Amino acid sequence: MLKIQNSKILATSLDYKGVYPCPVCRVGKVQNMPLMEAMSCDFCHQIFTLNLEEQQLKMPSREPPLIWRWNGFYWTEAHLEGVQFGWGYILATAAFILLPTSLIGLVAYNFPPDPNTPLSWVPYIWTLLTFFAHLTIIIWLFIEVYQIPLKAYFRALHQRLIS
Repeated sequence: MLKIQNSKILATSLDYKGVYPCPVCRVGKVQNMPLMEAMSCDFCHQIFTLNLEEQQLKMPSREPPLIWRWNGFYWTEAHLEGVQFGWGYILATAAFILLPTSLIGLVAYNFPPDPNTPLSWVPYIWTLLTFFAHLTIIIWLFIEVYQIPLKAYFRALHQRLIS
């Protein structure tokens, strides 16, 4: 019980005077921009607006905007405003990756090439390439939807390796 009370004391509420970790790049610090009712990151230079009543940070530079909720310690619940991803999207993603791969794999299994031909390995490699190509498309869409700043991550990694 004492541990919970101490953690409540250390928790901070979201306000314009605080400095918070950036939810986008996770490297920089988000702080108030002078003479504005907005906050910005000192590393990835994203601009955010605050909703103090709901303890939310919104990135309005994209449509629909990304929203994070401050729980007193870190950012949670990154989601797109007005968009609900449910089981339908998860099933569609799994189908997009697994159905073409399964189709090509079943054809390669049911109609195997003659092992004595020079390119008898092609159907098996083609099955793997289909899986990785479809998986790459899904990963790319995820990065585009959530605006994950890969350049900022690599720049931060480079700076840490140099110093």
